[in-house]
Amino acid sequence: MSSSYISPVTRQLVAERAKRRCEYCQTQELMLGMPLEIEHIDPEVAGGSSDEFNLCLACPSCNRYKGIRTNGVDEETDDTASLFHPRQQEWQAHFSWRQNGLYLVGLTPSGRATIVTLQMNNSFVVRSRRAWAAAGWHPPQD
Repeated sequence: MSSSYISPVTRQLVAERAKRRCEYCQTQELMLGMPLEIEHIDPEVAGGSSDEFNLCLACPSCNRYKGIRTNGVDEETDDTASLFHPRQQEWQAHFSWRQNGLYLVGLTPSGRATIVTLQMNNSFVVRSRRAWAAAGWHPPQD
């Protein structure tokens, strides 16, 4: 949890920039029934700032699993890889959808390590994605 004050203006900027989606798993805030959270990409305890360039919007699940982590393990190589950084990397270069949006697939070591570390294909979220897809709400289109 953040110990720094983040102004309402900065919170709004972060939310609008993210299109009110989790910047890791792309879950839309409207579908959660609760607000997305402001997340420090580089954790405050490791010297990360609270400026807009180190903040992203995250769903509670991704935010909790990420915690203060900045690295994870790429299951394909067993090597350590940096987690996806929403301010420095393009989502589409690191992730894609499989099975009509039910599962995320990592396209790079960073993408694969992020999916595993943040447990982005856990059974709870896959069940939710199935319901959202059936309603035509998922995966996000843009």
